[in-house]
Amino acid sequence: AGSGPSGRVMKDDVLAATSKPAASTETKPVSVTASPSLASGPASGAAIPAGSRGVRREKMTRLRQKIAERLVHAQHSAAMLTTFNECDMTEVMRLRTEHKDAFEKQHGVGLGFMSFFVKAAVSGLRKYPRVNAYIVGQGSEMEVEFHDYCDIAVAVGTEKGLVVPVLRNCEGQSFAGIEGAIKDFATRAKANKLGVDEMTGGTFTISNGGVYGSLMSTPILNPPQSAILGMHTIKKRAVEDPKN
Repeated sequence: AGSGPSGRVMKDDVLAATSKPAASTETKPVSVTASPSLASGPASGAAIPAGSRGVRREKMTRLRQKIAERLVHAQHSAAMLTTFNECDMTEVMRLRTEHKDAFEKQHGVGLGFMSFFVKAAVSGLRKYPRVNAYIVGQGSEMEVEFHDYCDIAVAVGTEKGLVVPVLRNCEGQSFAGIEGAIKDFATRAKANKLGVDEMTGGTFTISNGGVYGSLMSTPILNPPQSAILGMHTIKKRAVEDPKN
């Protein structure tokens, strides 16, 4: 415990602590996820006593097996390149803070960040239609299939695995429509009530690892889509003023 201003640890605190017998410390178990197909497993948070050498096996559900197969297939069948960029979220956060109460009162759904991300993605996809396209066929028969619509899949994590329901025709959706659809998807995904047709046919995918505190990741393509956008946690940082 620090005795300095705001609880800051001072030199005298360190010297006093080193003169006392070492105290035992208690740590919380930490789960490190090595594979996306194993995320959010029921045993991930189980406390394991120190020194234990027990081994456990758990049968994978059909959903997890399918997720694993698709992820491996995507890595083997596509030449993937990941690029990392930062964006200034100041104005988005200001707008959300300013309007979220009135928005929820008027539309009956909260104003999150995903609607901003979806609308921004739509703007980019309309400007660069190849990102919204499929590569179809094989060999000399390969073609680029363009789409006049933006069906954006949104990754939703559940206890049973990752599901990716699709928001249809996002180019014509309002912020309230997007937020309402995402809320509905999340509720029904947890209850395992999403239909197969609701999770197929997307032209682009957004994965928001920021809800788990992720600072950086490399999301895997959702075939036959050409690209996926990974959003991550928002951090306050000192940056150079672009006006100067």
